Amino acid sequence: MFTVIGGIVVIASVLIGFSMAGGHMHSLFHLSEVVTIGGASLGALIIMSPPKVLVDLLKASIQLLKGSPYNKSIYVDLLKITYNVAGIARREGILALESHITNVKDSTLFKSSTKVVHNHHAMEFLIRALEMMVEGKSGDAITARLEQEIEVLEREHHAASGALAKTADALPGFGIVAAVLGIVVTMGHIDGPVEEIGHKVGAALVGTFLGILLSYGFFGPMAARMEATGEEEKLFLGSIACAVVAIVGGTTPKEVVYQIISGINTNCRPNENELKEIFGK
Repeated sequence: MFTVIGGIVVIASVLIGFSMAGGHMHSLFHLSEVVTIGGASLGALIIMSPPKVLVDLLKASIQLLKGSPYNKSIYVDLLKITYNVAGIARREGILALESHITNVKDSTLFKSSTKVVHNHHAMEFLIRALEMMVEGKSGDAITARLEQEIEVLEREHHAASGALAKTADALPGFGIVAAVLGIVVTMGHIDGPVEEIGHKVGAALVGTFLGILLSYGFFGPMAARMEATGEEEKLFLGSIACAVVAIVGGTTPKEVVYQIISGINTNCRPNENELKEIFGK
């Protein structure tokens, strides 16, 4: 949501400022410049990126428009799950969790935590962590395995955002290419009317303008936001790992919840009423 708002602010400020300076909106729209810059940027992105990176980049771009899923609601859901898991492990033993993780859809453990269940990556990570716990693996073994999985996901996320960042860096150059092509066209009409030459030079300069604007106003910030979302995902998955290891170590349900809370961002921490709901009071 904020990404969309930010994009609107960038476009609006540029157009309003241009209009205030006496410019005409139609003079900024030249399809040939858009095709040159857009096509060259897309081609460069395809050349530098393996198919998986392109798919991950597309998914990350869609998620960027929706907003980060790692907000307070999903953390509250995670705290509910971990509190209940710790309670079952303490009362009935860790093996009692097996029926829940083998039949997630019908499990009462996950039914009230839709934010986590609908997050594909988080849910897969959580189930794998619980499976290792049920298999009787030690806390150190679980930590090593989960950290390795987080590292892989982080590397894949960096690859996607890095490809977008490199494309953003290349956009001003492609804008210059579009401008040079415009000047070449202008030179072919150098003996024409002054108005026509002025129009073609203006069109050429729009190429430089678009390249710089798209780089610093859109694609660069989008790459930075993807990096931030990746860090938020890493923190969330780390909270899952922390909870599972604490449960294996025999930590009480409430203490497991407080351990997670101490490691998450303050804006994602539950208030007193939400804590009472998590603890069933």
